[in-house]
Amino acid sequence: MSDQSTTVTPEHFRYIASHTAPEDDFLRLLKDKAVAAAIPPIWISPEQAGFMQILLKLVRAREVVEVGTLAGYSAIAMARALPAGGRVRTIEIFPKHADFAEEWAARSDVGEKIEVIRGAGQVVLPTFRDNSADAAFLDADKTGYPFYLKECLRIVRSGGLIMADNAFAFGQLLDAKPLDREVPAVRVFNEMMAKEPRLHSIIVPVGDGLWVGVKKS
Repeated sequence: MSDQSTTVTPEHFRYIASHTAPEDDFLRLLKDKAVAAAIPPIWISPEQAGFMQILLKLVRAREVVEVGTLAGYSAIAMARALPAGGRVRTIEIFPKHADFAEEWAARSDVGEKIEVIRGAGQVVLPTFRDNSADAAFLDADKTGYPFYLKECLRIVRSGGLIMADNAFAFGQLLDAKPLDREVPAVRVFNEMMAKEPRLHSIIVPVGDGLWVGVKKS
């Protein structure tokens, strides 16, 4: 036994990816069409999608809230982990992205499980009932994360999941002079998650770093 940790390198990431079930033809085509439609190619990685599906199954999630739909990749991936009658309520502020995601969700094998809600997270989330979700996934503007977290702590039931993407700040988290303007917001949010007493949380090194928190009773 050892208390030492292995430093995660790009080679480890590639190894993880090569030992994870690959995305299917439908999701690959979705990404190609999204790029052709000038939608930013910033969706989650297949290995992160697989990990999130495992987590959703472990907590027996039926209701999931997502902030930041983009092309619908993560909504479809999460919906595939839900039982019959499950639902992903995914919030998207940009009409172009919402239209694309809605079209491709309808084409998918889980179209009946996905509801695309147009609007800003700051406006939509307060309309959701307390304890009305088993899990939430944040993947939108990083300056909005503190508000989204506050709302999701109300919306997600005890024992449910709160996940947040980009904990590594697009690979620039530890850079002295990061280029992305949202890096400072990610740093602030990371400290907030680490100190949030209502969550048992950890950053998992998949994708661009995934916060995984379980809401305490």
